[in-house]
Amino acid sequence: MKLSGVLPALVTPFRDGAVDFGALQAHMTHLRAAGVSGWVPNGSTGEYFSQSTDERRAVLQFVKDFALPGETLIAGTNAPATREVIEQTAMAKAIGYDIVLLAPPFYTRPTQTDLIHHYEAVLNAVDVSIVLYSYPAKDGSDISFEVLDHFADHPRVIGIKESSGVLQRAIAISSRYAGKIQLVSGSDDIALDFMLWGAESWICGPANCMAKPCCDLDRAWKSGDLPRARQIMQVLFGAMNSLESGKFVQKIKYGCALQGLPVGDCRAPLGTLTEAEKAEFHAAMEPILTW
Repeated sequence: MKLSGVLPALVTPFRDGAVDFGALQAHMTHLRAAGVSGWVPNGSTGEYFSQSTDERRAVLQFVKDFALPGETLIAGTNAPATREVIEQTAMAKAIGYDIVLLAPPFYTRPTQTDLIHHYEAVLNAVDVSIVLYSYPAKDGSDISFEVLDHFADHPRVIGIKESSGVLQRAIAISSRYAGKIQLVSGSDDIALDFMLWGAESWICGPANCMAKPCCDLDRAWKSGDLPRARQIMQVLFGAMNSLESGKFVQKIKYGCALQGLPVGDCRAPLGTLTEAEKAEFHAAMEPILTW
């Protein structure tokens, strides 16, 4: 399957301690109007780590029911243990997801051989395709070329969301695995660079609060209008850079509220933004709010 376009890593709205599905519907309606090409629920931006299995199931079902034919669906099914990843992946498959997004299990710091066995176990247990997710700063474990070499010819390992922030690594992936493993943009502040090096899709947390310019960037690049793409990236860069500086999910949820689509606060242990942090991100969002 060829992945393409902006795929928002969806926030999960909360209200009074529960998932707010009314807010989620309004939010996704807004994103669809902006031109996103699909949906990625229950990722780290969606605070999957704070959700019960029943909540994760309900979110996956809601997003599946909302999706239109032709919109790409990718379920986040991460968990700290292989057994639980298999259970979450099987649940997603039963709901109707044929692709899952999988980072290395967090906290355990598996070796590269461990990771190979982990992903093999998931592939053998559930008939899904996998987009690998490399974010070593968050997961404490990298997805090395040893792992990528092992799965390069596997028909159901279709891509890697590369969030290391290291452009040289993205270039190496694009070059080394051309026609085998798709490079998916996951370093938002250098998204245009990823496009230059072959990324045709962007699994994008910031799209929750800046969907229109993100989609316009993708469209400008694909139409061959590099000057326009550069202009859009320059507008986005300030807010993207702020997100990378810390409190990523909190700022994205605050950005949604600035867009007139409140999605509630984050669940503990994620804390709230200070007034100074709100002011700083609001200023960075200003040119986006008037897009």
